[in-house]
Amino acid sequence: MVSTSFAENRFGLGTRGDEAAAGGDPRGWAVAQLARFDPHVAGIPDSRSVAIELADYLDLRASTKRMARMEAPPAGSVMTRAAMPVQAVRTPELMAAQLAGRAAYATLVGARINSALTTPAPFAERLTHFWANHFAVSADKATTIGFAGLLEMEAIRPHVMGRFGDMLLAVEQHPAMLLYLDQATSVGPQSMFAQRARKTKGLNENLAREILELHTLGVRTGYAQADVTEFARALTGWTVAGIARGPAARFVTGAPGQFAFVEGLHEPGDRTIVGRRYRAGGEEQGRAILADLAVHPATARHVVTKLARHFAADDPPPAMVARLEQAFLRSGGDLPTVYRALIDSPEAWNPATPKFRSPWDWTVASLRAVGVKRIDGDATAALLTQLGQPVWRPGSPAGFDDIAATWAGPDALVRRVEAAQRLAQRAGQGLDARTIAPRVLGAALTPATATAIGRSESPATGLALMLVSPEFLRR
Repeated sequence: MVSTSFAENRFGLGTRGDEAAAGGDPRGWAVAQLARFDPHVAGIPDSRSVAIELADYLDLRASTKRMARMEAPPAGSVMTRAAMPVQAVRTPELMAAQLAGRAAYATLVGARINSALTTPAPFAERLTHFWANHFAVSADKATTIGFAGLLEMEAIRPHVMGRFGDMLLAVEQHPAMLLYLDQATSVGPQSMFAQRARKTKGLNENLAREILELHTLGVRTGYAQADVTEFARALTGWTVAGIARGPAARFVTGAPGQFAFVEGLHEPGDRTIVGRRYRAGGEEQGRAILADLAVHPATARHVVTKLARHFAADDPPPAMVARLEQAFLRSGGDLPTVYRALIDSPEAWNPATPKFRSPWDWTVASLRAVGVKRIDGDATAALLTQLGQPVWRPGSPAGFDDIAATWAGPDALVRRVEAAQRLAQRAGQGLDARTIAPRVLGAALTPATATAIGRSESPATGLALMLVSPEFLRR
C-alpha cells in the first residue's frame, strides 16, 4: 500500500516542507482534487489588454521600418534602402512597447508558479501544466510573448475538468495559438479578399497540421497531406480581432484579443477530411471538424498515451493505456472520467517506475519543500531558463519531452546542484533537512540519503543534498 506522500509527489506537485503530509487514503486524496480545483487566477492581464499593447507595438514597428527605409543611403551607395536593417532605428517608444510584452510574460510566469506553490489542488494544477504542454505555444515570438501564458489561463484552466472537445476548441481559437502558428494571417486562395487583393500571404497549413499531428490524432494515424490542406482551407477566416494590419484589417471586427471569424478570408466550399464530408458553412465547418477529431479513436489513444507516460512510466504500460482509452471513448472525452481511470490504474502507483522530474517539476517541488509560498516571475523565468526548460518556450509545437533521457544528462544535473545550493541558502534559514526529508520524501527516503543529510556540515548543505538526492529528483 503506497502512502499519501507518494500521491503528493506522483500525482501532485510535491509535499510542502512546512506542512504535514496529508493523511488517509492516497487514492481518495487524488480523487478529491477533481472537485477542489479553482481555475481562476487573480492579478493577471487578459487577452484584451495584451492585444491592445501588441497592436501598439506592431504599429510602432511598422513606423520604425518606414523610418529606417527613409533614412537609408541613396541607391548606388554601399548600403541601399532595400538592404537597410529595420533594427537601425530603435525609438524609445518601440522599446517601451517591447517591454510591455515582456512584463505581461513575467506577470503570468509569476502567477503560474505562485499558484503551484499554494494550490489546495496540486493534482489538478499538475493536469493544467500537462495540458499546457500538450497544446504548446512559444513566447519567443514578438506576437506571442504576452499571449503564451494566457493560453493556459484562459483556454486550458477553465476546461481542465470539462470535456476534451471543449478544451480543444478553446485552445484553437485562442489568440496565442492563432498567432503562434500563423493562422491569423491565413487567407483562402479563392476567398473574397484574395479575389480582390493584388497580393496576400496565402494559405497557411501550420495550425491544421499541428492539430492533426500533435493535438488530436497523432503522427502516422491515417491522415494524408491532402487532409492537412483541406483542413487548412476550412480554418481560413479564423483570426484575432484588433491585431490585423494591412488591407485585410478592415474585414476584422470584434473586441481586441478575441477570436474573430472573417467570412471574407474564408475559402468557400465543401471539404473531405479523414474520410468525412463537411458542407460549406464558414466558421461552423472548422468547428464540426474539431468536434469529430476530439472524439476520434486515434485521438483517444494519442492523448491517453501521453497521460500514462506522464503519470506512470516513460514507456506507457499498454494495459493502462487501453483502460484510459476506453474511459475516454465511453465518456465522449469527459476528462474527469479519464482522470478517475488514471487514479484507479495500479500502474500509476508503482514505486518501481518513478518519473524523473523535469526542470519545472523539480523547481516547483523544491520551492514547496523549503516552504516558499511566493516568488517573483522574473526570477522564476531566469531559473527555468538556466535549468533548460524556459517557461512557455519549448523548441517546437510538440512541447517539452516527458522522459528521463531528456532531463537527466550530466550538465543538467550540475545546473540543478547549483540551483539547489542557491535555493537552500536563500530559503533555508531555520530549516532542518533531517526533519523535512522524511515528510517530503516519505517511504522513498533511503538510509544512504538520510545519512548524507545527517552528516552535512550546515543546514543549508543538508537541504541542498535533499533537493538533489535520487529520491527527490524523481516522483
